[in-house]
Amino acid sequence: MPDSSSIDFAQPDLTDCLAGLNDEGLDGLGFGVIDFGKEPDAIVTLYNAFERSGSGLDRHRVVGLPLFSVVAQCMNNYLVAQCFDDAVEAGRALDTTLDFTFTLRMKATPVVLRLLSSPAHPTQYIAIQRHRQ
Repeated sequence: MPDSSSIDFAQPDLTDCLAGLNDEGLDGLGFGVIDFGKEPDAIVTLYNAFERSGSGLDRHRVVGLPLFSVVAQCMNNYLVAQCFDDAVEAGRALDTTLDFTFTLRMKATPVVLRLLSSPAHPTQYIAIQRHRQ
């Protein structure tokens, strides 16, 4: 298993690195990670400590729920959710970085999102780099 302290938000092989981590490894990262399924409901399977701290949402309020329709409705759009749907439907990898603003359940929060999906892995990831104020 990779050492989570050596994993960087911008590294090229981030999907493979995240896939090799368990809950404890994901909790050791210096950026947020949401791991969710490829099924149409995009059920959240992991929600790391960094993101829980930034969002104020506990793991039990997120894991097991649909990501885009319940947990993070502000990402249910063509910029985020549709990118994942398109990649899965086409059977292609996705690694896209974009500036975004979270707007649901919190004040407007600027972040950088990295959308990650690979046909080689059963789940998908959103990596979240929060801007420091």
